[in-house]
Amino acid sequence: MEEKVGEIWHRMITRMADTRYPDAAVHLEEIETMVGIMFRALGGDGGLEVTAANATEHGARRGLLQRIAGSNKRIELAWRDDQSLRLPAVIDYFPERTLNRYLYTWLAALAVGDHQEEEPWLSKNQRLTLKTLHDYPGIRQRYQRLVEAHLAERTPGDRLPTAEAAQEQAIRQALLEPGSVEQLPAAKRPPQPVPLWLHPFPPIAAPSSSSASDDEGERGEGKTREVEDMQKHKSERAKKPEQEDKGLITIRMENIFAWGEFINLDRGSEENDDLDSAEDALKDMDNLSVSRDAKASAGKLRFDLDLPSEANDDIVLGKGILLPEWDYKKQQLLPDHCRIQPMIAADALSCELPQPLRRTAKKLRAQFQHLAPARIWHRQQQEGSEIDLDAYMRYASDRAAGHTSASDGLYRDLRVGARDLACLLLADLSLSTDTWVNNHSRVIDVIRDSLFLFAESLSATGDRFSMYGFSSRKRDPVRVHQLKTFDEAYSGAVRGRINVIKPGYYTRMGAAVRHASNLLRDQPAGRRLLLILTDGKPNDLDKYEGRYGIEDTRRAIHEARQMGLQPFCVTIDAHANEYLPHLFGTGSYVVIHKPSQLPRELPLLYAKLTA
Repeated sequence: MEEKVGEIWHRMITRMADTRYPDAAVHLEEIETMVGIMFRALGGDGGLEVTAANATEHGARRGLLQRIAGSNKRIELAWRDDQSLRLPAVIDYFPERTLNRYLYTWLAALAVGDHQEEEPWLSKNQRLTLKTLHDYPGIRQRYQRLVEAHLAERTPGDRLPTAEAAQEQAIRQALLEPGSVEQLPAAKRPPQPVPLWLHPFPPIAAPSSSSASDDEGERGEGKTREVEDMQKHKSERAKKPEQEDKGLITIRMENIFAWGEFINLDRGSEENDDLDSAEDALKDMDNLSVSRDAKASAGKLRFDLDLPSEANDDIVLGKGILLPEWDYKKQQLLPDHCRIQPMIAADALSCELPQPLRRTAKKLRAQFQHLAPARIWHRQQQEGSEIDLDAYMRYASDRAAGHTSASDGLYRDLRVGARDLACLLLADLSLSTDTWVNNHSRVIDVIRDSLFLFAESLSATGDRFSMYGFSSRKRDPVRVHQLKTFDEAYSGAVRGRINVIKPGYYTRMGAAVRHASNLLRDQPAGRRLLLILTDGKPNDLDKYEGRYGIEDTRRAIHEARQMGLQPFCVTIDAHANEYLPHLFGTGSYVVIHKPSQLPRELPLLYAKLTA
């Protein structure tokens, strides 16, 4: 009975203390694409991805009901860093859904001018507000409506202590007349949050530096789960306690303050760890403290990324090729930074096309045969299968008129035309291709079938083409698997190499694109197509994760275009529209929303690109 009364009381007091409007809520997922396009169209950094901000404690004074309910301690505020534009996952501050939607667009416009300078929070947001209203005057009316609605929701100054009331008055004046307040009056507590401004102290995540030992370990066979929210968390590394098997019972309970406070003790992982409780704890944390543990657990995600032994690995071709890499922070190419290691399958046996693909391949070959150039007559040749009557009549007429005429070019010859193009297909063979797209196929199976049908189709046109796969494990080595070269005919040996492709490691795409561009550049063709097939964004174990990898790949694509190549990306990543426009530009990529359709769509896409 006591528990039932407690539940009723909790629901009642929480409902009374709630100052949000969930019925008018707008979720970031609904307008993420639109906000991203608007941010870039207004001149924002095209390399930033739009993602959800994590909630942080604001420390401001709360009302009596909120203190009783234990609510309204945390708030999601907008901010940006080198990697992302962070916006609240949901905005429900105002009773009108339109205003909540306006707030998303206002925050995106405000963040355009934020270059992360060291500047006091109050003056910085006033300066950004003035700049935004000056640069985009059409947004002024929306801003005024947002300010009026927000001021109506804030706690009035007459209900606050003197120092905090002075703070509140300064913030209200800064919202109504940006630039009119020089500094924020001092008070014991921080002021109430201002959702219309950027975060006063953006929580910057710890760098993802890792040593070689971080990548090693035994394979875990337990269940794993991806956290279903979009939020990012601050993190820090912490040493694992030396003594093991000491649970919470050995700690004085008065030392345990909160979830978010790290205590250097061994929790003692068990095989029946509850993933639901772990996920709930994660959502409640502001800061994640991560340590390394060699013990296996049923509730964590592990990958065995050890390189195979030489006896079981593919055949290495040469000592490797050194290539540069673009460091976007230094704005310079790092010479000889990556090593490309060409490889070829060691256990590939010549084979025929798999039976399930033969019917589709037959249809595609019939379609692609129409792309093959027809046989045409080449006139005025020095030698040929027939006399060129037009050329001979001109020659005979000139001779009869007494004019001197050369006897060259009196023949014609029937020859097969040629399409003056070459294509290199670069396939992503990273670890993510080991995931399942349906109950029957993995991503790697879909890519394998796509390569089969692509090769079958192009062999019907006579176009020059080659195929390579790639994966990486840091910058040395970037493994490039040779499936078919330009000088090699499509045969059972090529099909055998395609048949044995398997998931590799990570996706250092910039180095792979540079290597493929160098191979394609040497082809004597008027048009050279670099076709990139992938299932995700660039990433690797080191700093290549995030913005660094995006910018390096973008630079590699730019270098390919400078060589006269035509890069084009085909992806099955559902989130590709967030970063591919920055990498390839509009019109130079396509997203296949149903991965199972990729094998048939890829050859048809090539036909459209080269028609």
